[in-house]
Amino acid sequence: MTSQSQGIQQLLQAEKRAKDKLEEAKKRKGKRLKQAKEEAIAEIDHYRLQREKEFRNKQTNVMGSQGNLSAKIEEQTTENIKNLTSSYHKNMETVMKKLLSTICDINPEVHPNFRHAV
Repeated sequence: MTSQSQGIQQLLQAEKRAKDKLEEAKKRKGKRLKQAKEEAIAEIDHYRLQREKEFRNKQTNVMGSQGNLSAKIEEQTTENIKNLTSSYHKNMETVMKKLLSTICDINPEVHPNFRHAV
C-alpha cells in the first residue's frame, strides 16, 4: 500500500510539475503575443508616417502651383475692388445729380397722341 501511495504521490507531483510548465508556457506565449503586437503597432506607425510624408510632398508639389494661382486671383480681386470703389466715388456725385434732375425737373406737356375734343 505504501508503494501504491508512493506511486500516487509521484503522479500528483508529476501532474503539479506539468501544470507549472503549462502555466509558464502560457505566460511566455502571452508575453510573446504582447511583444509581437507592440512590434506590429510600431511598424504600422512607421509606415503611416512614411506614407503621410510622401503624401505631403506630393500635395506640396501639386498645391504649390495652385497656391500661386490663388494669390494671383486674390490680387486681381483686390485690384478690381479698388478700381470699382474709386469709380464709385468719382462718379457718384454726377449720377446723383442726373437722377435728381430727371425726377425733380418736371416739364408738363400735352402728349402728342392726345386729341383735343372738338
